[in-house]
Parts: sequence; structure tokens; C-alpha cells
Amino acid sequence: MTKMGDAIAARARAMVGVRFRPQGRSAAEGLDCIGLVAVAARVKNVRRDYALRGGTVAELCEGLRAANMRAVKTAERGDVLVLKAGAEQLHLAIVTDDGFVHADAGARMVVERPGAPDWPVVSIWRKRARG
Repeated sequence: MTKMGDAIAARARAMVGVRFRPQGRSAAEGLDCIGLVAVAARVKNVRRDYALRGGTVAELCEGLRAANMRAVKTAERGDVLVLKAGAEQLHLAIVTDDGFVHADAGARMVVERPGAPDWPVVSIWRKRARG
């Protein structure tokens, strides 16, 4: 585990209770899963012009690469999970010690869930340290 991973997980946990808002990018306006990752990983200028369903894994992964992240095989605290939440729906979550944090549309807020997500993990991404 890294200091950066610890910081990302801590910032994600600090967002628990923030209201869910599609394409939200701050605690004040609300967050969706991409906004949560952007806030926790301190990524700026994140797109808002995407469909809530129907995006591709390739598009999402390209965005994660552009956010200075790299694909990894095993998840650690602070890593970003790309999840297949439905037939045409991808979702992001951030790994914590006890489970994961995500913007839950059903709960209408950011929540932390224990254990592993119920959805299949498509890929795992880790923020790179700036050199």
C-alpha cells in the first residue's frame, strides 16, 4: 500500500454521506461515481458529457489513463475498481480497508460497503506518483 493510496481512500471515505448527483463533481453539488474518483484522486477537468449508460470500457479506461492511473492486477487501498453494474452500465468504486466507497444512485448518496462489490470487476486502476 502506498501513501497516495491511503490518501485517496481517506478522501473517498470523507465523501460518505454526500448526495448522489449525476455528473456531479463536488461535495457541494453532489457526486456520481466519476466525480467521487475525481475528488478522491484529485483529478481535474473531468468530462461531464457522457451518457449514464452505454459507455465503453475502452473509453472509461482511456479516461483513467489520462488521469495518470495505470492498470494493476491486485487491488489495494485507494485503487479504483471499474465494475460492470449492468448490461450497459459501468461503475467506479474506490477500495478501502473494509470494502469500497461508491456513489450509490439507489441510496442517493456516497456510501461505504463492506466486503467485495456484488458486480464483476472489469479492471483495477492505481494513481501514479507524479515524477
